[in-house]
Amino acid sequence: MKHALIAIPFILAGCASAGDPAPLPGSLTYGGKVVHSPYRPGTVVKNTFLGDFGYRVFETYVVQPDRTLKLTMQTTGPDFLWQ
Repeated sequence: MKHALIAIPFILAGCASAGDPAPLPGSLTYGGKVVHSPYRPGTVVKNTFLGDFGYRVFETYVVQPDRTLKLTMQTTGPDFLWQ
């Protein structure tokens, strides 16, 4: 129990400093690409692609007022579940 109480602040600090997800190869905005969307600002755009080691990458973007895309969420999962 004592070790769990010591670990909690470190876990919370790691979650708080995570920041924005970084684009991976295959992301719409990877490499500093500026992608302009035809959708209205505030629209959520989803993207999926096959990442490293056979993992499927799921991304969520939000269209900004200048019509560029901002990466807001990124998760991965095994590809065999999504075929």
